[in-house]
Amino acid sequence: MRVILPDGKELELEEGATGLDAARAIGPKLAEQAVLVRSNGAVRDLRLPLADGERIQILTTRDRQDPDALYVLRHSAAHLLAEAARRLYPGTMVAIGPPIENGFYYDFEFPEPVGEEALVRLEHEIRRQIDEGREWERWELERDEARRYFEQQGEPFKVELVDTAEGEVSFYRQGEFVDLCRGPHLQNAKPIRALKLLSLAGAYWRGDERNKQLTRVYGTAFYDPKDLQEHLDRLEEAKRRDHRRLGKDLHLFDFSNLAPGMPLWHPRGMVIWNILEDFRRRENVRRGYQEVRTPQLYDSDLWRTSGHWEKYQEHMFRLEIEGRDFGLKPMNCPGHCLLYSLLPKSYRELPLRLAEAGNLHRNELSGVLHGLLRVRHFVQDDAHLYCAHDQIQDELSACLDYAYFLYELFELEIRVELSLRPDDKLGTDEEWDFAESQLEQVLAARGLAYSRSEGEGSFYGPKIDLHMADSLGRSWQLGTVQLDLQMPKRFGLTYQGADNAEHTPAMIHHALLGSLERFIGVYLEHTGGDLPVWLAPEQVRILPVSDAHVEKAEALAGELRERGMRVALDDRSETLGRRIREAELEKIPYVVVWGERESRDALAVRRRHGEQSMESLEALLEELQAAAMV
Repeated sequence: MRVILPDGKELELEEGATGLDAARAIGPKLAEQAVLVRSNGAVRDLRLPLADGERIQILTTRDRQDPDALYVLRHSAAHLLAEAARRLYPGTMVAIGPPIENGFYYDFEFPEPVGEEALVRLEHEIRRQIDEGREWERWELERDEARRYFEQQGEPFKVELVDTAEGEVSFYRQGEFVDLCRGPHLQNAKPIRALKLLSLAGAYWRGDERNKQLTRVYGTAFYDPKDLQEHLDRLEEAKRRDHRRLGKDLHLFDFSNLAPGMPLWHPRGMVIWNILEDFRRRENVRRGYQEVRTPQLYDSDLWRTSGHWEKYQEHMFRLEIEGRDFGLKPMNCPGHCLLYSLLPKSYRELPLRLAEAGNLHRNELSGVLHGLLRVRHFVQDDAHLYCAHDQIQDELSACLDYAYFLYELFELEIRVELSLRPDDKLGTDEEWDFAESQLEQVLAARGLAYSRSEGEGSFYGPKIDLHMADSLGRSWQLGTVQLDLQMPKRFGLTYQGADNAEHTPAMIHHALLGSLERFIGVYLEHTGGDLPVWLAPEQVRILPVSDAHVEKAEALAGELRERGMRVALDDRSETLGRRIREAELEKIPYVVVWGERESRDALAVRRRHGEQSMESLEALLEELQAAAMV
């Protein structure tokens, strides 16, 4: 058989040859360094047979920063962790251990609780395994045989996983440890040159709080120790930038155990919130959106019509009132469909663009709540556009215009992902073919590069997901633009066309910043709390040197407020140096010192990050107003 190499050359191999055989045919050094084969764009274990005509790329230890090469390295490191846990803590039962972004984890049921000291012991044991030269072996069994094997081993979690498998089940062995696994894995442990176990956490089996709580051990691994050190440095910086810490230090928001997953906003935090909300409303008016307001609570009949009662019920807060089932809304779209159905519509009124910053509630598991990034109560900058099919391209393009306008305002770099039909989709393949092609067309027309994410679309339609890369290189999903042909049909929505016949509109969902809570959390971490002047809760702080200067400092503060600036006066009896330092820690963009030498024509101005100058009041106002414009 023949396979095609990246340079287009063909390689002759025997029938049934594996990726490793292909590497050996090219050269012994390549075979020694090979970690993975990419076959027709998909990752595959080196031990698996290739098919005639496949395009292959063999990844090696030299591809140390390739995501797929890191994936297989970390997957193998997770298996070494499981072997170490079984050896050091006899009686430990193993659950699952996948690679994840920037690392890996493994879930265990230890015979006794373990603490942070276990990380050092486990890491030392993994290094011993690497030094011994662990190698991975792969084989397959029929499901019944696999089940019997894990029953004999006393591994109930693996038995449960086998029960959900179909056909033959694959195994990997390294040393004395055998794991149920699809792979891929390294040939041996030699490439794992840099490894660190990071933390412990609780995790429910299969993410269900009704199941046992297990101990999750997190770690990371790299091919090169320098890459590991850079990653650890980024983690330290991420701790300093943690939005939960910044929220408390900058007096923006807080949380209470009395309302899990529901932030309490301080006045300074509400300044940021209101600026974003006011800007959203102004921009919506400029772009032809109409603001609406819809109920928080709906009868389950609405959710059954939309499909959410069937597909999303576990994430909803449900109530029974006077014998009727109700649900708090987790999203605005069904309510907007209900509203559309109550309005008179003709083709002349389309596209109809409805916007709402609606309060939403989602029943997230307590274990996944994380500051503002994963909450139970949030507000989303939602909009739903109803249009004729021949308006879809223009409306999608306008949505992307709006999105990129916002992201440029915040100076964000965006990566585009096209999320395609999931297994539990509503509607026909023909409808999905049309919807997906519409999204592909608008991305092509705008010249936007994108990746495809199979199975990640919503159950009612495909979507364009917009991800930002933050200052630490992490990726966050912000906006989404979805094309939905299902909900208008399920709600019986129509409009009268130019032909006087009834037609079903298409529906476009978009949330561009997404949840305002989540956006604020992400943006705080991206900026480290150094918000742009226009978004800063306090733009100027005035510091009188002594009591003798308070009156003039108050007059200056009043004048700046009249010009629309957000100003505070700090006339406490603390030393000037301490007050300056506190203003720096609170990320105040401008600090103005007023003493004997200062006047309207000579203000001592300190900008963020230490820049100092003497400015006239008019020059300062001009600079402030330019920086504060949005």
